[in-house]
Amino acid sequence: MLLRDRAEWRTVLLIVFCYSFLGLVLLNPFDVPLIIQILIIIPLITLHSSLQHECIHGHPFESEKLNDAIVIIPVGLLVPYLRFKETHIKHHQNASISDPYEDPESGYQDLEIWENRPEWVKRIFNFNNTLFGRMLIGPTLSVIGFALYELNNGDKKTLLIWLMHFVMSASVITFVSLVSDMPVWAYLICSYFAYSLLMVRTFLEHQAHESMRARTVIVEDTGFFSFLFLNNNLHVVHHAYPTVAWYKLPGIFQKNRQRFLDMNRGYSFKNYAEIFKRFSFSQKEPVAYPFTPKRPIAKKAPSEVKATAETASVN
Repeated sequence: MLLRDRAEWRTVLLIVFCYSFLGLVLLNPFDVPLIIQILIIIPLITLHSSLQHECIHGHPFESEKLNDAIVIIPVGLLVPYLRFKETHIKHHQNASISDPYEDPESGYQDLEIWENRPEWVKRIFNFNNTLFGRMLIGPTLSVIGFALYELNNGDKKTLLIWLMHFVMSASVITFVSLVSDMPVWAYLICSYFAYSLLMVRTFLEHQAHESMRARTVIVEDTGFFSFLFLNNNLHVVHHAYPTVAWYKLPGIFQKNRQRFLDMNRGYSFKNYAEIFKRFSFSQKEPVAYPFTPKRPIAKKAPSEVKATAETASVN
């Protein structure tokens, strides 16, 4: 069977919708104003990131290569899919979620390194630890930090993936420039703020906590953001069942709601409106990791700008 499950037609349909609607808005046969184009394309790119995340976890097809092929096009431009895939799989396989050395998607920094940062660097990262700051400068810090880390530590395979990513990104930009009526600068803005929108999810999906089970969040949202993130707001359910498709997560959560809330020690929020209200201009936690991290042997410390690989998804 080509599809992993009969119900995977939902994922296929969503992928077709995402590409088709994105192409329609770019071609703009109805002469929609540019600002409307931008406001539509931003969430579409974010949705594409969520679909990339689904494909990483084995949906909708049985073939891993086919899953990769249908979402590898970098419509968001900023992060190479294959590198995101590798780091995200490591994130799930690793027991030390949020550890700045063990978890490639950790936003924390080693306490000893943090204490030696210049004050201006600390101010930048403290601002980045508010939701407003994360959405405003988070994409810049994340992409630059991730790229620098890859250049310093990557092998030939990694560098080849980045080269392929640049070529495909150039193709996307060329399409926008030659075929669509949207200026390239406008599409670059869409790409940046689509990443900002994605960071609404990644901002607090993990926390530093003594209990590993309490490190993953539940956001009981059922509206726009829940759809945009393909129910990955129920993040503790996703980590408990990483191969379960997006459309099954709400049902699993509702049947076992109290068990999940007990398991993650009540690290939960009613919806994203509550998160915006509480953390738009307040830090969710200190940047410094409060526990002793599992330092790697004979390896460099994290780069000056610690990146989160969740871009993607572009997580």
